[in-house]
Amino acid sequence: MLLEDGTVFPGRAFAGDGDVVGEVVFNTAMTGYQEVLTDPSYKEQILVMTYPLIGTYGINEEDAESRGIHLEGIVVREYQHRPSSWRSRKTLGDYLEEHGRIGVEGIDTRALTRRLRTRGSMRGIVSTRVERMGELRERLDAYPGLVGRDIVSAVTGAKPFVWKKGAILHPAVAGAKGDALRVVVQDCGVKYNILRSLEALGCEVFVVPSKTGPEEILSYGPDGVMLSNGPGDPEPLKAEIETVRALAGRLPIFGICLGHQILGQALGARTEKLKFGHHGANQPVKNLLSGRVEITSQNHGFVVVAQTLPPDAQVTHVNLNDGTLEGIRYPSHNAFSVQYHPEAAPGPHDAGYLFGEFLAMLREHRKKAA
Repeated sequence: MLLEDGTVFPGRAFAGDGDVVGEVVFNTAMTGYQEVLTDPSYKEQILVMTYPLIGTYGINEEDAESRGIHLEGIVVREYQHRPSSWRSRKTLGDYLEEHGRIGVEGIDTRALTRRLRTRGSMRGIVSTRVERMGELRERLDAYPGLVGRDIVSAVTGAKPFVWKKGAILHPAVAGAKGDALRVVVQDCGVKYNILRSLEALGCEVFVVPSKTGPEEILSYGPDGVMLSNGPGDPEPLKAEIETVRALAGRLPIFGICLGHQILGQALGARTEKLKFGHHGANQPVKNLLSGRVEITSQNHGFVVVAQTLPPDAQVTHVNLNDGTLEGIRYPSHNAFSVQYHPEAAPGPHDAGYLFGEFLAMLREHRKKAA
């Protein structure tokens, strides 16, 4: 691995061949690598796992958070070639090979993580062809990074679908509404467990491409809108932001991760890039309304700047590691959002109650509209 500051970390490939370039970030979770691999929010990133032994329980058919692998490559200290789990159907190495991704082991991930914490997230390149160092340096220098670029377009769905019992159904036809509350999800790279969580509460779930306009979203007759997670910088997502701005105040809105940032941008706040982001399943967040501390799953490199929030916004959650903003309510717009992942996958379920709060908002909205 070659970082943009010129640092080289030697290792050996346990999967894949060739070169991959992206932003290098570290994840502090001890488990959950399959969910991380398939999280669309990792698009154009090279992931360093801080836990030293990865691959121990293999890959199964249930834990994927999307249809494929979205990160560019994974770096570990030690890879377990012989997984041991009754759920395992293949090795991590085989899974990476199937999807054309590179996995590297033997790297001093502790030293690499310390460098990223000190210098911040950096562009990097992983290659199995180390004799071409000059060419690799040129390719790395040419990589533009994540800031100011629309990465969502590479992971959002091509057309609307209905999520039903874990299946993606086409076409997404909105029939007459029954007793079930109907939610439209703006897909910026949605994780399956967000959809599972909504369906588990009895919701009818429609998922639309990220650039779907407000009138088309309203044509589904939703009781509320979910703004999903996704990769990269929210600032260039002009269409998504304008759609949310047009819907705010008309329907209940719940934003998660990138959706939290899009909602903030739509209502007048500004976002900025963090030094090295929050990636892991052990981030402490304080709920300022209850005083309770929640251990949360997180994956983001950008954050809403609290000082730029509109006057009616209420800060509800803060990160206890660095004090950054983690949750907001917008009472006048019937909307709220969190920077972390209440659906977990992987990680703790301390924040699962937020889906219940969204459900209560949907019921109240339907009651008033009746």
